[in-house]
Amino acid sequence: MLMRPDEPRQPRLITWDEVDQLIDGLVPRIQSLGPFGAMVMITRGGIIPGGLLAEALSMQHLLTASVDFVSTRQSGLMAWPTFLQFPDPDLLRGRRTLIVDDVWGSGRTSISVRERVSSAGATPVNCVLHYNPYRTMFSNITPDLYGDVTDTYVVYPWEIDRGLQGHGFGSAQPDI
Repeated sequence: MLMRPDEPRQPRLITWDEVDQLIDGLVPRIQSLGPFGAMVMITRGGIIPGGLLAEALSMQHLLTASVDFVSTRQSGLMAWPTFLQFPDPDLLRGRRTLIVDDVWGSGRTSISVRERVSSAGATPVNCVLHYNPYRTMFSNITPDLYGDVTDTYVVYPWEIDRGLQGHGFGSAQPDI
């Protein structure tokens, strides 16, 4: 059950088994949309789920995008994206492109990459492991595909060392 966003929550630790279940649930839904000619994995969070999906879907045209939002006191969350890395448009043009990230929080990163993929002449489809409808900045836009809905901060097994900093877990490593 989802809680109201103003209620304090502990981070949710995701296990490798849960990641496998999310991937297993996404694969047939992705396949039902037809073939994809490319995948763009958003760094860093989308690298591992993208690799798992690429293997399960036998995708070989794999690309990465890296986005930063340098905010100022004035801009806050409304900062413009800076693309630190993005594929050459010729690598995307005319391809149905699966865009993969770990989580859709504010939605800024996924939407920025989707729009840039679209402007390169590709047909984008966003896919994330978790969608947080309480954090999204876009009330009328959701990810095209997501494995699960969450209302809390998610920590994946590949980020356990850095994902718990500042969340009261100390230095002890949880069993995952």
